[in-house]
Amino acid sequence: MPFQVFDYRRDITNMLVTPQIRSRFLKMEVGQFNQSHTHDLGHEIFLILQGQAEFDIEGHTEVLGPGQMCIALTDEAHTVRNVGDDEVIMYLSVTPHILPTHTYWTAEGEKEPPRFANSSSYDQEPDLSADADARADEHLQSVEDFVARVEQTAETQREQAAAFKKAFAEGDREDAFKARDAMWDALYPMFKAVHDLAGVWNAFAHRTVDEV
Repeated sequence: MPFQVFDYRRDITNMLVTPQIRSRFLKMEVGQFNQSHTHDLGHEIFLILQGQAEFDIEGHTEVLGPGQMCIALTDEAHTVRNVGDDEVIMYLSVTPHILPTHTYWTAEGEKEPPRFANSSSYDQEPDLSADADARADEHLQSVEDFVARVEQTAETQREQAAAFKKAFAEGDREDAFKARDAMWDALYPMFKAVHDLAGVWNAFAHRTVDEV
């Protein structure tokens, strides 16, 4: 099946926007500066493809050029400025992409109220097929379904953890690893369910700010 190829020389856009990741090519004009912010839930990776960009991450400053990258970890305040004579083009990704994604702070170090962006901010078409009330109901149902799944999975983890410890203490590595594998079989759908929950949340969050 064919896959899409992106080129930073023409595709200045958000290329992939899912709960797991948001990735894009970003262009910054000469002298352009972005406001300091953090990401509560994950990391942001920057790879410079063109130009000279000055990054400040938690007070440490470096100038990066083509082929160089840096990372702002969870909760690390960061800014970027184009300090060269040409446009900066970079690849960046944020993981995960769960709205509002960006956290801003006052000069006194207090967290500002969340800022929810509309769909077009991420180069997505607004989904106006349901009103905000319906999206809120969908989100609530998704949370309740997730909680039920957590409780069910927790019971499996308790049973298999006990089986693992017993077998491991007795030197029965085969049975111990069978129990470990059973724990994973029950656990990995939980991670997928988290992404599903985040997707429903993102749809609700977008719907509260998208134009009617």
